Amino acid sequence: MKNFSGYKCSLCGAEYLQGQVTYTCPKDGGNLDVILDYDLIKKKFQPEDITSRTEFSLWRYLPLLPVDEPAGDSTPLHAAGWTPVFGLPRLADQLKLKHLWLKDESRNPTASFKDRASAVVVTRAREIKADVVVTASTGNAGAALAGMSAAVGQKAVIFAPKSAPQAKVAQLLIFGAKVILVDGSYDDAFDLSIQASNEFGWYCRNTGYNPFTLEGKKTAAFEIWEWWVEAHQEWHQKDNPLDEHAPLTIFVSVGDGNIISGIHKGFKDLFELGWIPNLPRIVGVQAEGSAAIANAFHADTETITPVSAKTIADSISVDLPRDGVRAVRAARQTGGTYITVSDDEIIQSIAELGKMGVFAEPAGATAYAGLVRAAASGAVRSDDPVLVLNTGSGLKDVRAAMQAVAAAPVIEPTLSAVKKLL
Repeated sequence: MKNFSGYKCSLCGAEYLQGQVTYTCPKDGGNLDVILDYDLIKKKFQPEDITSRTEFSLWRYLPLLPVDEPAGDSTPLHAAGWTPVFGLPRLADQLKLKHLWLKDESRNPTASFKDRASAVVVTRAREIKADVVVTASTGNAGAALAGMSAAVGQKAVIFAPKSAPQAKVAQLLIFGAKVILVDGSYDDAFDLSIQASNEFGWYCRNTGYNPFTLEGKKTAAFEIWEWWVEAHQEWHQKDNPLDEHAPLTIFVSVGDGNIISGIHKGFKDLFELGWIPNLPRIVGVQAEGSAAIANAFHADTETITPVSAKTIADSISVDLPRDGVRAVRAARQTGGTYITVSDDEIIQSIAELGKMGVFAEPAGATAYAGLVRAAASGAVRSDDPVLVLNTGSGLKDVRAAMQAVAAAPVIEPTLSAVKKLL
């Protein structure tokens, strides 16, 4: 259902028709927003037309996406999205919060949030008959592209820094992508992938560059919207309603800024359609060693100054965020804020979430680490309903996970040894 009329530059506001541009604004290089045809969508659909669908993946929201549904309904491409939301009552008690949930994106086909973007981009690539899709990645975006491409026989090329975790590199290779490790940073890989795209005519998936990545990532907002409506109904039935005056606060880890921008875009779409009365509050969390967007937010500017990124959370380690302006706006326009956390806090959060049955990679645990800081500082109140987004599985970076726990003891294979240990 191609319910979009074109693109709008997020910086200068210039608008373009379909076919006039592919990636960024020709005038100033600004990121492009896909313009949905809201009037057409409102004429054809009501919220219940979406919520009554039996498709339990991101394709549930096809009427709000700028691509047609991909052919075939039994591939991993159709399994992206529709991830669960878990209650975290014990952590809520620790933080003195009444309402705390976690949306677990590690349940996606390649175990990260990035499957959402890649599913939509690969679908777009098939529509425009692209021979090869290329991206730069520290691991998750590449794995998502490789996995979604493998599902439909699409050729994929991944540029990744040679420092990427081996578990993530293994995924890229197993899915059959052409993997090129770059002796440099993510930003070096990003620039090289664009050069290769221009030189060889490949379709570039890069985050904060291809406007269709945002369209995939916004589907998480649609799922949160559905879940939140249902949560309200359940609480009212229990005569213990959520505070009507308190909006939902969403904590999101931030690297290049495209996930938080995508979630913001999803809620803006729902607001423009008149399906929600207001936008939830969005809080971005960055690692202290990779905080270019947080720095800009707190300096009250949209000018993103590069940093020399260094953090254990490789998925959000970025020198120059490619979607920084929209990421700043996601917090500013929703009454949110930005919080920075140390690597030690991230490691501790991996352990805390693990005790709740959630295995998060460092970037995923970063969002929870931000909540811990926010609760301690009063940035969230005890009665604020809070949702934390875990963006990826801890199996992506086992080396980091092992830093969060004590090593398992080794004993002789005897019962006496067990008793002695106990």
